[in-house]
Amino acid sequence: MTTLDDVRAAMDRGELYLSYLPIVMLSDQRCIGAEALVRWQRGNVVLQPIDFLHLVENTPVSGRLTYWVIDTVAAELGTWLTRHPRAQISINVPPEVLGRGGLEYAAVRSGLSGRIDQIVLEVTERGVPDQLGIDALNAMAERGVRIALDDVALSGVNLALLARCNFGIIKLDRRLIGQLAAGSPEPRWLAGLASLLRNSEIQVIAEGVESLHQVNALLAAGVQMAQGYLFSAPLRAGELQSYYLSSNGFGPDG
Repeated sequence: MTTLDDVRAAMDRGELYLSYLPIVMLSDQRCIGAEALVRWQRGNVVLQPIDFLHLVENTPVSGRLTYWVIDTVAAELGTWLTRHPRAQISINVPPEVLGRGGLEYAAVRSGLSGRIDQIVLEVTERGVPDQLGIDALNAMAERGVRIALDDVALSGVNLALLARCNFGIIKLDRRLIGQLAAGSPEPRWLAGLASLLRNSEIQVIAEGVESLHQVNALLAAGVQMAQGYLFSAPLRAGELQSYYLSSNGFGPDG
């Protein structure tokens, strides 16, 4: 059994690390950045976020882990972000740190505050539980930070939250994308999404894309970006930089 104390000890021992899941433009599969994902090298086993992050939620370790992610992104990719001002990095933010000042402090301390236009903060609908969190997100958006609503299922709750908060990006839940299967009827949500995209400036990232059929269906609906194993598995920082360069037609020296 893994406990919260185990996670805390893993952080103390430096066993956590980041992988980066590339985000690509669907139109030409050009990499525009990545999402930072926490991994735990526990002996000979690599634990995924689903294995331990639930233990961290709503505890003091949650803030510590978030600030560690910000520091690690800055250390591993800060220079790269400066050299490639169009690249972006997404960081998942838990509800308990929103509106409490810690994010701003961590960004300034790490040096990422100078690259705020390249940072995307990802929150789930349960990650904006109160007005303080919504006000904090809207204030950050006004300063140029892009905010993404993660795990969107195009439900009434999602759409109500979109109306209350200044989200520039929504990320479609992989379970929706899994409904886009060759030979199956087109799911009803796809037409609604296409209408939303025709009548708004919101950007959409589809998660879990694994087939060309899904790519074609999403492109027809107007979806701009995607993540998934069709394009790339999560990469370490150096591998991400190489992937970004090759997909954008840069030479090896960038």
